[in-house]
This record gives sequence, C-alpha cells and structure tokens, in this order.
Amino acid sequence: MQVNNVIVKREEFLEDAQVIKRVLDHIENQTTDIGAESWREPTKHYTDTGRLELELDLLRSNFSIFCPSATIPDSGSYVARKFAEIPLLVVRGKDGKARAFKNACRHRGVQVASGSGSANSFVCPYHAWTYGLDGSLRGVPHSHGFPDLDKCSRGLVEVSCKEVNGLIFVNIEGDSNQAELASQALLSDVPNLLTEDYSMYSHGETEVPANWKVVLESFLEGYHIRSTHKDTFFPVQYDNLNVVEHCGKHSRITFPYRPIEALKGRPEAQWCIDGRLTYVYHLFPNVLMTTHPGFNVLVVLEPLTVKTTLQHTFVLTDIAEDNDAERRELDSVIGLVNAAVAEDRAMVVSAQKGLETNANEFFEFGLFESAIRHFHSNLDSALEKYK
Repeated sequence: MQVNNVIVKREEFLEDAQVIKRVLDHIENQTTDIGAESWREPTKHYTDTGRLELELDLLRSNFSIFCPSATIPDSGSYVARKFAEIPLLVVRGKDGKARAFKNACRHRGVQVASGSGSANSFVCPYHAWTYGLDGSLRGVPHSHGFPDLDKCSRGLVEVSCKEVNGLIFVNIEGDSNQAELASQALLSDVPNLLTEDYSMYSHGETEVPANWKVVLESFLEGYHIRSTHKDTFFPVQYDNLNVVEHCGKHSRITFPYRPIEALKGRPEAQWCIDGRLTYVYHLFPNVLMTTHPGFNVLVVLEPLTVKTTLQHTFVLTDIAEDNDAERRELDSVIGLVNAAVAEDRAMVVSAQKGLETNANEFFEFGLFESAIRHFHSNLDSALEKYK
C-alpha cells in the first residue's frame, strides 16, 4: 500500500463529509494517513514504578474523566470507585448538579458508598454517620458523645468536579485556580459525543494483566486489523486504512467499513457515516470513546500497578428501551465488538509478557501508528512538571 503524509494538528476535528472524502480518496489511491516520523518508546516507561507514580500524579492533579453523565441521570444517582488509587464518590444532587467527594467517612475513614445506585443519603456502615447528597454531615448517632464536633466542617471532603459534553470530570489534588485554568484548555477540546439522548446500556469492569499504556495503544492504530481480527473486523473493515487527526492532546482515528464505498458518486448532501465507519477518540490521557451504529462505548483505563489495569467499559445507546427489534440488533453488534475486544486483549496480554522478557529496550512505533506517537509525546511533556 502506498502512503500519504496528511496528518496535521487542528483546533477541531474534521466534519463527517470531510472524513468520508479522505477515506474514499485513500480507497481509490490505495493510501492511508501516516505520521511525519516514527517513535521509540523506552520499555522502562512501562515497567518502572516511579514512572507509574508520575502518571498517577498527572491523573490526580488535572481534570480527568471519571464516568459518563448518563451513569448518574437522576437526583441521588451515584458511582463510587477508586480513581488514581483514591476512593471517590460522584453523585447528582437534588439541584441536578454533579459533585465529587473523597469516599471516606469523617469519623474513621470507612467508605460510605460502593458500586453504583441511587440513594437519598449515605450512611457509613461502621457507625452510621449520615451524609446528604451535598456531602454535608446530617446525622451522628449518640451525638452527645462528640461534644466538640462541628457538623458544618465535617462533611465529606469535596473535590473539583465538572460536567462537560456528557462526561463527568474530577480533579483530586490540583490547586483550584491552576486547575480551573488547566481545565479550560483541556475541556474546550473535548468533542460533544454523548448528547442527552444517550442512556446507559451496560457497564462492566475488567482487570487486564497489562500496563495501562499497552492497553491504550491497542485502540490507536489499524495496522493490525487483518492479522488480529481476520474473522471479526477485517471482513467489514479495511486493513491499515485510517484517517488520523490530532486536536490538542486528543486524537481521533477513523476506521471505515466497506459499505462506505457505496457513497462514491453520490452528492455529498446524501453522505452519512452511520454504518460506514467507527470513530475512536483518544481523550488524553487515559480515556477512549468509540462510536458505533446505535451505541457508543466509553473506556476509562485505571492504572493499578505497572502490570495491571482496571478497564471500565460504559456502553451507551440512543435506542429507546421499548424498541425490542433494534435492541436485539444492538446486542448482535455488541457481540461482534466484544469478540474483537477479546482478540485485542490477547495481544495486549502477550505484549505485557514480552515486556517482562527484557528482550526490547524500546517499542518501535512506525508511521502508521502516529496516534500512539502523539500520545507518548504529550505524556512525556505532561510528566515533566512532576519530576
């Protein structure tokens, strides 16, 4: 296949029609998007615990995606899980606002919530101290035993939280003024991917025995489509044919489907991406969003150790709950996607085992893997302030 040097940084991603035109040109000319240069990433960056601590510092001190807004649709809806090793609780208040708190009772530190659900208040399971949806301390059993307790100052510890374009962002440790300035630059680049029409379809967690960056990299190139997905994606997609875009620290990779060729010769006003391509958005540093006909998938990669990652997968759909026929079709498509995800995960786990052999001093990312280069270059720059 010939190649075409067309990847550039932009202030926003291309319109759908522009992407379709690029794809059709690539099909006709047997080309694909390539980067300006290759990248060698030292393998010690995947195995060094000191490096992992810097990456966790980055997540803690900047606004980072915690979950989709659709996971807390109503007053009292909440999600409780760790984020960069810190137990957090995100809840929608009676005023409709999303708030985030450190998930630790102000008495003895026990977590006041777990998993997800809906509640009118949060009751510590240890001694039943009770907190409102706004984090305020509402009740202390046998309160006369705490004569010096000031309830007004002993609510759950709130952390910065923003809701932008259907996503919940949290900032655990950043200085409030600096965090606000940093968020303006980061959040302004986030595309509007999840409108109010999307609701939660499913949510799962999987512990992957691999470094979080190895997991992330598996989403960011189409160079492996034929070899890894010969019976799943390759029959409906193309091998090594992608449009790659960078917007700030974020990237978008287009994976076209073969039916896109039917648009050739039609007026651009009739062009539509539905069923003809998948966008994979990389939202720096650790989040991915993939678009599919009838549903989108948000993936949040939570680093646990240098060898393990907790992958949070949120499937969201705009198909009505009572539309049984389209929901059955949705299940079928999700089944195909899950089969391909399993194939990717096998490669990811194998790559992690390869890391542990010390056979390589660096990973060699070529011109077809420019989104990975973009990620590592930005990660290196972002980590400098924490060294």
